[in-house]
Amino acid sequence: MKSWLGCLCAVVVLLCACDGGVIVERYLLELPELPEAWGAVLGAPRWRIEWQNPQGRAEMVDAGSGAGIEISVPMWASAVLAWPYWSEKGLPPGIFRPAGGIFPFDAAGVSFSLSWAGGVDAVLYRELGKAFLRDGGGRVPDGRQPWNFNWPRFRETLSDPAVNAEFRADPWLADWPAIAEKILRTGFDKRRLVPRVCVEVAVPVMAGPWIGTSPFAAPLSFVDTPVFPVAQSGSGEAGTWVCAGGVLRCNSGAWIFR
Repeated sequence: MKSWLGCLCAVVVLLCACDGGVIVERYLLELPELPEAWGAVLGAPRWRIEWQNPQGRAEMVDAGSGAGIEISVPMWASAVLAWPYWSEKGLPPGIFRPAGGIFPFDAAGVSFSLSWAGGVDAVLYRELGKAFLRDGGGRVPDGRQPWNFNWPRFRETLSDPAVNAEFRADPWLADWPAIAEKILRTGFDKRRLVPRVCVEVAVPVMAGPWIGTSPFAAPLSFVDTPVFPVAQSGSGEAGTWVCAGGVLRCNSGAWIFR
C-alpha cells in the first residue's frame, strides 16, 4: 500500500531529478487580522501553525502573536493551517476555524500570506489527504488528490453566484469531510457546496452577543430565549458559542454552559 506522502515524494523525485533534489526555501508567515468580534470577547489568541516540511513530514509550532514565524515547505502544492486558540478559556486548538493557505498560490517572494478564506482551502486539502489514505492510495485519477487539485478554480467557485448563497456567506457551514470523500470518488461538483442540515435548539442562557467559531459568521444576540443552530441529530458534532459570561457547547440533544 502506498501512502499519500510516498506518492508525493515520488512525484517530486521525478520532477526534480535533473536538478539533483528538492529546492528548499523559507517563507515568513503573514497571519490575518482577528475578527473584531472575536477579539472583543476573547482577546488575543495563541496560534497553532501546522504545515509539511520539504520532506513531506508534518510540522507544528505554537506561537503567541504569530509574528516572525518562518517555515520551509515542499515544492509541491501543500497546505498551511493556523488555528487560533484560547486555552485559558477552555478553547484549545481545533475549535475555532483556522486561517490558512495553499503553497504556491499564497506565496510571494519570501512571504506566505494566510487568510480566513484560505483556511477553508487548507482544511479541504487535509480532508482530501485523509480520504486518500482511507482509500488506500489506490487508483485515484489525477486532479482529485490534494497536491494535484485545481485550487485556483476551486477558489473561483466559492464566489460563483450559481453556488448556494448561504454557503458563499459562510463556507464553514458545509460538511467538508463528506465533500472531500465525494471529490475523491467522483470528482469536484459545485452543486455539493451547500450547508449541512441543522436544527435550532433553544437554550436558557444570557442574551449575548454570542460569537461562533467561524470568522465569517456575525455574532448572535437575542431578545427572547436564545436559539442556536446545531448540526442535525446523529452527526455527533457539538456547536460552540462564546459570550462575555462563558462558553456554550451544545448539540441537538444536550448543552453545557460554563
